[in-house]
Amino acid sequence: MGLDAPVEILGLLMMLGLAALLTLGVPMAFALGSLACIFLFVFGSPQMLNMLPARVFPFMTDYQLSAVPLFIFMAAILEKAGIIEELFDVVYKWLGGLKGGLASATVVVCTILAAMVGVVGATEVTMGMIALPAMLRRGYNPELACGALLAGGTLGILIPPSVMAIVYSVVAQQSLGELLAGSVFPGLMLSGLYIAYVTIRSYLNPKLGPALPREERVGIVEKLRLLQKTIAPILLIIVALGVIFLGVATPVEAAGIGTFGALIVCAIHRRLTWATVREASLATLKATAMVMWIFFGATLFVGFFILKGGQTYVANQILGTGLAPYGIVLLMMAILFVLGMFIDWVGILLLTVPIFLPILKALSFDGLLGFPGVASSDVALWYGVIFMVNMQMAFLSPPFGYSLFYLKSVAPPQVTMATIIRGAIPFLILQGLGVSLCIIFPGIVLWLPRLFYGSS
Repeated sequence: MGLDAPVEILGLLMMLGLAALLTLGVPMAFALGSLACIFLFVFGSPQMLNMLPARVFPFMTDYQLSAVPLFIFMAAILEKAGIIEELFDVVYKWLGGLKGGLASATVVVCTILAAMVGVVGATEVTMGMIALPAMLRRGYNPELACGALLAGGTLGILIPPSVMAIVYSVVAQQSLGELLAGSVFPGLMLSGLYIAYVTIRSYLNPKLGPALPREERVGIVEKLRLLQKTIAPILLIIVALGVIFLGVATPVEAAGIGTFGALIVCAIHRRLTWATVREASLATLKATAMVMWIFFGATLFVGFFILKGGQTYVANQILGTGLAPYGIVLLMMAILFVLGMFIDWVGILLLTVPIFLPILKALSFDGLLGFPGVASSDVALWYGVIFMVNMQMAFLSPPFGYSLFYLKSVAPPQVTMATIIRGAIPFLILQGLGVSLCIIFPGIVLWLPRLFYGSS
């Protein structure tokens, strides 16, 4: 028989233990899994030990999760194909004549890449090597250049196909197709906000983002010729997402189609070799293993807390604040933002969604400022998208925002971490604005899923 302890003491011990292990540098997956096992033995019961296989095995056999390695492999192949360099060259030639045009081009390319790969790291690193030196050579303000690149890169976790959406759909038992459709407009909205911010600031102060010199610009004929380089990636996006939204294929089948399409694109660029496939396969294996091990560790960690009454305790504490339903959503968003400063998105999703989502499903969201509310059947979808928008902030928020370190690893020596962080702050504010707009105007999230799938 395990030791007994009040659930609030257990929760505190679990959080302190997790903080201690992460501070010591223990990987998230092993920190969560080992703590779960320790607490099961010390504070659990023999019956609770059955939770180990009972919670892990369903995830190991979940069909939806097979889309994760497929999309990651698709991202790795496209990175090897040199598609990022070609896209940047095209958009850079089209927008370079505008003030702030190179920064806007960076965001546009990141948006297109997000719709092809759904992985942040590859976009941030590759664009950091290509776009950042190009902007700095042409006199761009380093903070503006870094901020545009950082924010654009994070769109990969929101715009479909998104690995985060796959994991959320499994945890929340939400339709993946609806979730992918619901994230399209918020992703495009954020991309538009970033471009508008860069453009406005560059026109107010042209020194921040000077236009290309006239001798480097190309004519309309050359611009139209360059567009042929975008045909393959755009067709890949249309096919991979179109078959999902039109109901022709499931998201997993679409991932397989997209992966096959990525191989074709790589072959067209004459870079489909055994070495390329091997490197992409190893990158996929490492990334998928990381996600799945965090999955296993977190589900045990949260599962123990829920079995000990933690879900009820947290629900009572949140509801006990006396906040209105939308106030509770904002409180949750604040908690997610703080967690995002220290923990990666996989851990945050698996730790919070099983606890927060049941609370939200029990509340009524009748609308703010006279705008329509959210039906109870749409809450899981709506929360999933605002969760993903919020998690973009986790990639940019210091001290441990992953994108900050991705960019620093490839940035020129004169670009310091302080410069990168200062550049990220305005875009963090824009992401916060994006979360607010999705909360106030839920139609941004819900309109497209209703169009393709009907009322949920």
